[in-house]
Amino acid sequence: MSPRTVLYLHSSAGRYGADRQLHAIATGLDPERYVPLAVLPDDGPLAHDLRHAGVDVLVRPLAVLRRALMSPRGLGQVARALAADAGGLGRLARARGVALVHTNTSVTLGGAAAARIAQVPHVWHVREIYAGFERWWPAYRRLLLTADALPCVSAATALQFGAAPQVTVLHDGLATSPVPAERGAARAALGLPADAFVVAVLGRISGWKGQDVLVRALGQEALVSRPEVVALVAGEPWRGEERHLRTLLETAAQLGVTSRVHHVGFRDDVATVYGAADVVAVPSKQPDPFPNAALEALAAGCCVVASAHGGLPELVRDGQTGVLVAPGDPVALAEALGRLRDAPERRAALGAGERADVGARLTPARMLAQVQGLYDALVAGR
Repeated sequence: MSPRTVLYLHSSAGRYGADRQLHAIATGLDPERYVPLAVLPDDGPLAHDLRHAGVDVLVRPLAVLRRALMSPRGLGQVARALAADAGGLGRLARARGVALVHTNTSVTLGGAAAARIAQVPHVWHVREIYAGFERWWPAYRRLLLTADALPCVSAATALQFGAAPQVTVLHDGLATSPVPAERGAARAALGLPADAFVVAVLGRISGWKGQDVLVRALGQEALVSRPEVVALVAGEPWRGEERHLRTLLETAAQLGVTSRVHHVGFRDDVATVYGAADVVAVPSKQPDPFPNAALEALAAGCCVVASAHGGLPELVRDGQTGVLVAPGDPVALAEALGRLRDAPERRAALGAGERADVGARLTPARMLAQVQGLYDALVAGR
């Protein structure tokens, strides 16, 4: 039997967490069973990476539900984009003989209609927790439940759907295995003081990822008199949401810690960031489903301090493979960082435990086996 084509729809074309996971899935398929075809909204780095790996990539506008569009006017824009999406993607699926549509984020629309037009199964990957959007969630939940399968990246993510039969927990696999760069060279490359205590935070700069919690922690009693403790912020805001970076830098100025906040933008070379860091913080203010920044930092053997909600407790085992703190609490974060600053042996022990734990539990082979097993069941059912 010839391999079946899977149509992947994805909301962006960068190199952040969900982008890396799509790359890992599409390039890791058994070629005797499945062949990937990816549709991306722009011709960014992910498109280049996939093509370089031999994946067929098409670039076309896609309807994507962004946080900034969660308003009546914004939802109207999304609805119009969705109407344009549905027919085009459906025709594409039929013309290319697609056997299954896999929408890689739950904010990417169009996959449901495309699968329906092509009369093939639809997998809608849920990488989001919709905290703060209770007004819209019941209607959107009903839409998501039209999918044949809803793999969720964490148990916390799956809780949004109760006991719906389409739901499975499918933890992400380690898409990359960064080996931290040599400390001195990494700090020199990033312009950091050689003797600083560096707390790194990686990811999109937004109103909920918590970069501001780390900046505020620098001004708390536990850290305010410790100028050697600095924040390394690696990431950029979404296009059109640059206000989040401006607000972050304004907060640093108000607290008098501007010189202790180093924004280095998005870095492809995450190994340099991990090599420079004494601690990696994941201070998400809203429940983070299963952040790849934490997953990769754990695998790199970095000591991780994270918010105790969302999928993070499924990644970080408090006191064994990292430290969990109260979400959105700069005082709690500052105190945890202060204790770790004074305990290098504990940091090393936590990092070693993290590396071993993630290496055993969250392998890409395990994820790919689950994904392709899901495909097998859906295709056989049709």
